Amino acid sequence: MAKSPSSSRKVKLGLVQMHCDSDPHANMDKALKGIEAAAKKGAQIICLQELFLSEYFCQVEDHDYFKLAETVPGPSTEKLSKLAKKLKVVIVASLFEKRAEGLYHNTAAVIDADGAYLGKYRKMHIPDDPLYYEKFYFTPGDLGFKSWTTKYGKVGVLVCWDQWYPEAARLTALQGAEILFYPTAIGWHPKEKAKYGKAQHSAWETIQRAHAVANGCYVAVVNRVGHERPVGGDGIEFFGQSFVANTSGEIIAHGSVSKEEVLIVEIDLSEVGTTRTHWPFLRDRRIDAYQDITKRYLDES
Repeated sequence: MAKSPSSSRKVKLGLVQMHCDSDPHANMDKALKGIEAAAKKGAQIICLQELFLSEYFCQVEDHDYFKLAETVPGPSTEKLSKLAKKLKVVIVASLFEKRAEGLYHNTAAVIDADGAYLGKYRKMHIPDDPLYYEKFYFTPGDLGFKSWTTKYGKVGVLVCWDQWYPEAARLTALQGAEILFYPTAIGWHPKEKAKYGKAQHSAWETIQRAHAVANGCYVAVVNRVGHERPVGGDGIEFFGQSFVANTSGEIIAHGSVSKEEVLIVEIDLSEVGTTRTHWPFLRDRRIDAYQDITKRYLDES
């Protein structure tokens, strides 16, 4: 792809890849330290992993875990806003939102570099698979797909299971998002890892790289690490490997499988315009022919 001259818009991203335990206060402290470490290394937009305040409790259906939920904005966004203002960084944080009694969401909050709470995205696609019993806890999002103009660029946020849906990435990109952030909690069932692990990870990485290609934007994915067994049994072995893909879908930074770390990745947002101009997928979309995309399935009849 040939490139035309454009003014650079370099921004540093920080991805905080953590192992979580059962203590929300300890997890918050670790996240705050991760944000500070990222900012010290020059990160300007920092993203935390999915549900970073707790172990991944959706491995079991247990009403006691609803006690972990909080309002958004609320206590956690207040702490994060103070730190964002102090460090002059944008923060994307995934939280367990209590909207009302009996009504809960898997929600990501976006906080600007001056500490202002910009808004939230509620996870739209809710899985229900072995050890991923999210439908028990979370109501599907009702705020739609969104993007926000921050001090350092226009960001969109989707959460974990959303990452498998090209429609979600497209609709967020159509709102102008230059970076798609995916806070994530995904891993292997230990008994299946030897047989399916390589293919599962490859599919996960490939689909998100494809979102970068199809939309001419950056994709930043923050996954957790560690082997969590909050209710005993085999648990889930989270496979980490947080990454950033550029506007051509190339992985430009990659985290480890099992280590807690802070990835610092410099990107150039001017590449979004360059890519979308030279690979004009948005121009050539046939919006007059896509009506059937809103149907569940197209029966032969």
